[in-house]
Amino acid sequence: MYKAGDYISRGMRFLNNQVRPGNKKLSTLMIYATDLCDSACKHCLIWAKRPVNFLPKEKIIEVMQSSCITKSTSIGLEGGEFLLHPHALDILQWFAEHHQRFDLLSNCLQPDQLIDAVKRYPPRHLYISLDGDAETYLHMRGKPGYDSVIKVIEELHDRLPVSVMFTLSPYNDFTDLAHVAGVCKRYGIDMRVGIYNDIAFFDTIDKAHDTAIGAQKGTPPLVFKDVRNRDHSGQKQPAPSPLGLSGHDFIQQIPESVKDFAENYDFMVLYNEWKKGGLKMKCYSILDSLVILPNGDVPICQNLDLKIGNIFQASLDEIFNGPETRALHKEYVHNCNQCWLNFHRKYDVILYRSFEKYFGRSVTKKVFGYYQWEESATKTYAELMNPSAK
Repeated sequence: MYKAGDYISRGMRFLNNQVRPGNKKLSTLMIYATDLCDSACKHCLIWAKRPVNFLPKEKIIEVMQSSCITKSTSIGLEGGEFLLHPHALDILQWFAEHHQRFDLLSNCLQPDQLIDAVKRYPPRHLYISLDGDAETYLHMRGKPGYDSVIKVIEELHDRLPVSVMFTLSPYNDFTDLAHVAGVCKRYGIDMRVGIYNDIAFFDTIDKAHDTAIGAQKGTPPLVFKDVRNRDHSGQKQPAPSPLGLSGHDFIQQIPESVKDFAENYDFMVLYNEWKKGGLKMKCYSILDSLVILPNGDVPICQNLDLKIGNIFQASLDEIFNGPETRALHKEYVHNCNQCWLNFHRKYDVILYRSFEKYFGRSVTKKVFGYYQWEESATKTYAELMNPSAK
């Protein structure tokens, strides 16, 4: 869970990035060090990408010297599976010595290697993936990795902050969410709930937000040759059925235990409003959050397949703060409401709700621009989450 200091720091960076658009600073940089992965997930097909790419350690260190990165910038190291990078331990050692504000993301399929790496070069935070019980894990991720995840949690949850990342999708359901929440409560660790999205880099198959939650739960795991031989025309497979859950029906499916983990229940309620077309807000997160892909490409955000540069062709400062990107930022901040990704929308939600709480809806609109939480344009965040609020 984020701390108050994280929000204050990000708020100060927001002000800088508004006043000095040519000298923006990053709050978060996610480095996809490789697209090599030992999983076989249905909701992310990074593991089937060929040829495999690795960001060289030297290029990562070079990027870390960029002016847009400060000592308070949070770095995420991921993949694919980050630990499959041939120089993973060397990269972790460099961050442990030179930029300790880094997080590690893992699928835990090599638990002993992960445990050893974390003990030697402890990240600020460890994020691990778990999307249901053992059976759901096997069908959704294609590997029998449930016990490995539990082993990592048992070994490391007392050593550093651990968060379990759950993705609600067509391949699992709300009972799986309740199961994962129970695991997290048992070990006293954090849980982060995300929603399946059509992320360009993930090369997903099923159309997000139209395919029913749980509609494909229990279907056979994916096989590499079948994925590689599928139609790559870019068209999503037709949804097998309408979503079937909306409004109170969707909200009532959310397990009560989710409320024990900050920011998840609210995020899911707002997702439901966004999916119905009622929630509208600008996307300020692209001004302070960035990802670098294994081939060096830098997209404008995690969701859109719009590249603003490549770190093998230009510096990160030129890419992020150059005039072409500034023009794109101006366009997409004000006109994009196309995703419901944790990486982007949680920032926007916190920005709007926090300002609204202290200064009211009218002042918030004047500062950040028009927004609404649901179909009723006048309803406040507090009124949406607590209908009895006055």
